[in-house]
Amino acid sequence: MKKIPTFLLFSLSAFSLNAQSFVQAYQDRANMVTQTNITTNLQEFANLGIKTTGSTANNNAFNWLKNKYLAFGYSAAQISEDAFTYNGNSSKNLIITKTGTVYPNKYVIICGHFDSINGPGVNDNGSGTSIILEAARILKNVPTEYSVKFIHFSGEEQGLIGSSHYVNNVVYQNNIKQLDIKLVFNLDQVGGKMGNNNNTIYCDEDQGGLSGNNAASSDVTQQLRNCTALYSPLLTAVDPAEDTDYIPFEGKGEVITGFFERIRSNYPHTSNDTFANTDPVYIYNVGKASVGALQHFAVASASLLKTEELLSNNPLELIKIYPNPAKDFLNIELPKDVKNFKIEISDMNGRLVLNKENETKVNVSGLTNGTYIATTKTKDHKAVRKIIIGK
Repeated sequence: MKKIPTFLLFSLSAFSLNAQSFVQAYQDRANMVTQTNITTNLQEFANLGIKTTGSTANNNAFNWLKNKYLAFGYSAAQISEDAFTYNGNSSKNLIITKTGTVYPNKYVIICGHFDSINGPGVNDNGSGTSIILEAARILKNVPTEYSVKFIHFSGEEQGLIGSSHYVNNVVYQNNIKQLDIKLVFNLDQVGGKMGNNNNTIYCDEDQGGLSGNNAASSDVTQQLRNCTALYSPLLTAVDPAEDTDYIPFEGKGEVITGFFERIRSNYPHTSNDTFANTDPVYIYNVGKASVGALQHFAVASASLLKTEELLSNNPLELIKIYPNPAKDFLNIELPKDVKNFKIEISDMNGRLVLNKENETKVNVSGLTNGTYIATTKTKDHKAVRKIIIGK
């Protein structure tokens, strides 16, 4: 949830990258964000339904997230739950902690909410959720000087209930601060709207609230812009901090920043906040920027481990499917070393409507107008893309 700001600072003027140097390992890890994982996470998130705080769907989404982290290899000791009640219903925040090598007791928090209202909330905030998952997957075994907490909040749509509970009961206990926080990096509504020219991301800056942390927020927001330019194709602009999950932290004097879509979609908080109405390519690019920035903030290792190289070894991620939207034919452009493959096209209900083998020009003239999922498979790999058929 994010209110329309009353004041908007927008600038695409050039800014200096001198304070930050390009780190090849950071770029290599940003490139490990995959369109397939982003798309799959968004689809699975959508299928969980309307995740109103305290509902069965909300609890199912919490368990889905927890199982993702277990599958990534995070231990039970790294996973904690912060339970709270809202209107007599129980819900939980999910917190995953990755310990730093130099400053184990100082934390970089990357966060976003997973609850939704009136719809599945694929943009608001399956988009941020999917990126946090990719960041956690990629950085699982990467040494970082600062500890990192990956946090998924519930209760955001009801007024920052979950994040407020976490700040007032975990960060602080009996008004005594328990956690030393370097900064809070929030991702909310970064899904874009299909059909828009989604090439710019807002970087959120604290321009109100407590005045004592505004200068520090301005500094880290500039760093976020720098990282976005270094590690993604996106342009940036500055957006005043708004009503989302970093606000309870800001109210305690913490330094905040975050991402929010530049061209505002009108679908959040409606039944139309669906996978079909979001832009997965935009989310993928925001994901690359997020992984680059998180490494900078947490001071990740500048050396790429051999085990990390294996994470990105999927040649199908280089696939090109065009034109999109398509009328009569889809062209499939694959890396040269890919010889035998299948392409399956399914509708948004998961029903298979087309299945071809080793065809680089696929006739789609028989499909009705709409949004589909194209899954390209080889023996060992797959890639998932959203396509639109429009006559």
